[in-house]
Amino acid sequence: MKIRLERDVLAEAVQWAARSLPTRPSVPILAGLLLRTGGGEEGTESVVLSSFDYETSTQVHARATVTDEGQALVSGRLLADICRSLPNKPVDISTADSRMELICGSARFTLQTLPVADYPNLPTMPEQTGTIASDEFARAVSQVVVAAGRDELLPVFTGVRMEIDGETVSLLATDRYRMALKELTWSPANPSAGGAALVPAKVLADTARSMTAGETVSISLSAASQGDGLIGFQGTGSGGERETTTRLLDGEFPKVRHLMSIQPQLTVRGNTAEIIDAAKRVALVAERNTPLRMLIGDGSITLEAATGDQAQASEALEATIDLHGSAEPSLDAAGFNPNYLLDALGALDAPYVDFAFTAPGKPCLLTGLAELDGEPQTDYRHVIMLMRLPATR
Repeated sequence: MKIRLERDVLAEAVQWAARSLPTRPSVPILAGLLLRTGGGEEGTESVVLSSFDYETSTQVHARATVTDEGQALVSGRLLADICRSLPNKPVDISTADSRMELICGSARFTLQTLPVADYPNLPTMPEQTGTIASDEFARAVSQVVVAAGRDELLPVFTGVRMEIDGETVSLLATDRYRMALKELTWSPANPSAGGAALVPAKVLADTARSMTAGETVSISLSAASQGDGLIGFQGTGSGGERETTTRLLDGEFPKVRHLMSIQPQLTVRGNTAEIIDAAKRVALVAERNTPLRMLIGDGSITLEAATGDQAQASEALEATIDLHGSAEPSLDAAGFNPNYLLDALGALDAPYVDFAFTAPGKPCLLTGLAELDGEPQTDYRHVIMLMRLPATR
């Protein structure tokens, strides 16, 4: 194999393909990054860089001048480190026997190659299920993954449930203490398409964020009859075409969608940016595992936090308070995990926010508002389980 690439094209392709390499591979061969020539469209030449850890596969097509066809397998992390440090000059890569030589300007590296024959075959991309606007998909995924769990001992909570119903795709995530739901429109290959998949949140987030250079992202979901559950994504990143497949998570996703349709007893509306800024300031003195209190008054809210007797903070903000129903309000204060509150407010992507409360200790529903007196936006909803507040002295 003998190829030439621009330094930035190579560096970005290697970094993207190597991002899913296992830190501690089950077998040494999985630490390799596979480079092979070919795969260009419309007469263009390219090199394809691939990685696979038996769960997630990645492929990226990088523009290149190909002198000799071939393929080679080298340590992915080492190649990534080298590419980051190269001068801004064209890079020549050649292979012979069991070595790869990389030349960039006066910099020269020689790497030991790994046996390509021992590298596993990458999964076949399932048949396309539909396409979605890349920027909308990236934004939707970023709004939902904030609520996904990080505890690998509870894998079902580390995923995002993707539900397909005709022209609507729903993304739902929860870590048991908060929930996020985003609904958006896409173009299905079959108008009557339906199904659901539990996709690893980290893979979904990385993939959606990295495929925004093109107009659309193609989503391919394998049918249950095809064996192991697999989902694939195809799109364009800066530098070339990208493909990812990943195995779906097993397990029963909890039934939490009903929490997105609560009947509020009391609603609080305010300026999203102002509440974010105030919550950040007040949370500076919040002790770990203690709530940020929202005191609900008449036409205002007050955010409070403290670290015992050592530090206290409070800030009052204008707000619109509305009671629903004929009963007297039983809630005049709510306790939020500060990080969960800030994550939710940051994900709303709306100038105003609506807090819908039912009763003390019950979930609180957050939705965005385009106008302070407008209707809540229903395409994105975020629920936070309220924390127990200590009895006031």
